[in-house]
Amino acid sequence: MANIEHELHVVNSLIETTIDSVDGYREAASDAQNPTLRTLFERRASERQAAVAALQAYVVSQGGKPEDDGTVLAGAHRVFVDLRAALTKGDEAVVKEVERGEDHIKHKYEEALKDLELSPAARDAIDKAYASVKQGHDEMSRLKHGFEALG
Repeated sequence: MANIEHELHVVNSLIETTIDSVDGYREAASDAQNPTLRTLFERRASERQAAVAALQAYVVSQGGKPEDDGTVLAGAHRVFVDLRAALTKGDEAVVKEVERGEDHIKHKYEEALKDLELSPAARDAIDKAYASVKQGHDEMSRLKHGFEALG
């Protein structure tokens, strides 16, 4: 039987990291020079916000209190904070920083999905959010490699 406290801790940790991702995408969108990138980052922020809401709903459904803020300690947040410095180097540098953040969040979700103590319901909630994370990661990776091919 799954330990609900452990499960809620894992899901809340993912919520924090995903909120950091939302904040990072919003920051990238507000500072991107290219309007197409700005739109892409805004769309990703919205998708991540939806993933946060779904994970929060799962926590509530299990009788827990969902996280509603990111954490300064999260690696994704530290990576996204580096965006501000990267912005002076143009959109390619921003994409590289966003992709680094995507590597972090993807890894965090993959580690959570390996947790054998999670119930099928928790695993399903995480897996649904992970689909958005993986899609975002892959898109940012392709974009980064596209910039590298041009440079």
